[in-house]
Amino acid sequence: MRYVGKLRNGFGADGLGGRCRGALRLLRARLRAAGDAGMTTSEYAMGTVAACGFAAVLYKVVTSDAVQAALESIVAKALGVQA
Repeated sequence: MRYVGKLRNGFGADGLGGRCRGALRLLRARLRAAGDAGMTTSEYAMGTVAACGFAAVLYKVVTSDAVQAALESIVAKALGVQA
């Protein structure tokens, strides 16, 4: 049985698939018009270096004696262990 006109869900005879295809066509057209909006290789490299530097600083902070003592205190308190 073939449906003609609007279906119960209001999407029309081609159903949801037709609307999705139209949305995909529109998305492709917008992406083509956007041009080169991504990062280049050098930008990826700089981002990677910055992320590694931030990770190294964060590691030093977390492994410092003061932070380790605070974390141990929090965990011991949460577990109800008396030190």
